[in-house]
Amino acid sequence: MHRDLEDDDWLRGQRRRIGRSIKAARENAGLTQDRVYLAVPVSRNFYQRIEAGHANPSLNMLLAIARAIGVPISDLLR
Repeated sequence: MHRDLEDDDWLRGQRRRIGRSIKAARENAGLTQDRVYLAVPVSRNFYQRIEAGHANPSLNMLLAIARAIGVPISDLLR
């Protein structure tokens, strides 16, 4: 039986945790959401959904966000 990964509680929790890490790293760097999403580039709505833990960003997107914030990707995944 196929289970949709989007409905997995553990994965949703991890996305929320990563979103909180991204937001904290961005704020610690003194950056606005606008500065980050324009540097990536991605839409404002999608970036807000990433920080809220509602979006499923690709690895490339996470790498681009880490670069825009100026931190290693490992800081976002802790």
